[in-house]
Amino acid sequence: MASVIVPAHNEARVIRRCLDSLRDQAGLETLIVACNGCTDNTAEIVRNEYPHAICLDLAKPSKVNALNEAEKHVTSWPVFYLDADTHLSPHTIQTIITAMASGSPLLAAPEPVIDTSQSSWSVKQYYRLWLQLPYIREGVVATCSYVISEAGRQRFDRFPDIINDDGFVRCQFDAQERHNIAHTQIFISAPRNLRSLIKIKTRARLGNMQLAAAKLCTTVDKKAYSSILLDKLLSRDALPAVVYLLIASVIRWRAAWQYRHLQTYTWETDDSSR
Repeated sequence: MASVIVPAHNEARVIRRCLDSLRDQAGLETLIVACNGCTDNTAEIVRNEYPHAICLDLAKPSKVNALNEAEKHVTSWPVFYLDADTHLSPHTIQTIITAMASGSPLLAAPEPVIDTSQSSWSVKQYYRLWLQLPYIREGVVATCSYVISEAGRQRFDRFPDIINDDGFVRCQFDAQERHNIAHTQIFISAPRNLRSLIKIKTRARLGNMQLAAAKLCTTVDKKAYSSILLDKLLSRDALPAVVYLLIASVIRWRAAWQYRHLQTYTWETDDSSR
């Protein structure tokens, strides 16, 4: 049996879709929704419509604090950490429980299905290339979720005060210890416009810069994918690579600027897909 933690900050527009996907999941023992700093009716929706869930209504708007508080209510392992603006395919929880039962992997995630049907042309081109990068396909990247076994959770104490919790978790495990699990899916809505894409990708890069500076990672990923970018640029289908590189340059610049002003950083979200 598993526990599921869903941190939620002003997610009234999407929380039902997420929690509805958990209703009939075999293997789910405890569901904890950690509302944090909400100024909408997210907590009210959870309490009134999902009485089986443990609903925390935390004043502090902090995802990592919400995760730490929610973990106090965990009753079984593995634990699924699931973003509120996503939803799972049927049978995902039990399939992942079974896959992790042997003790490996220690960190897992469903396979991400990124919906770009409502996205702008530039966002679609970006994801066409991004989804082909080896680093992305290796596992537990951009899944808006992760699943940790009880043994795996011993790798760290509390979640530190960081921007990128999934990046922090991922870099506690070697490549052979983490996998996406076949025949499971998590559905993620891509940003609808370029501005929103740049915001969330900047946040991810900034979070990785913060992790590196604080030396919070026990493993370091090699992101050597210049060859695939070059191959794409020299191919007949070069346009996605050109778009990707241009957007990535803007993201790198924004992240570097924000890192220099980290103490005044304000969390950036994608409101376009909600």
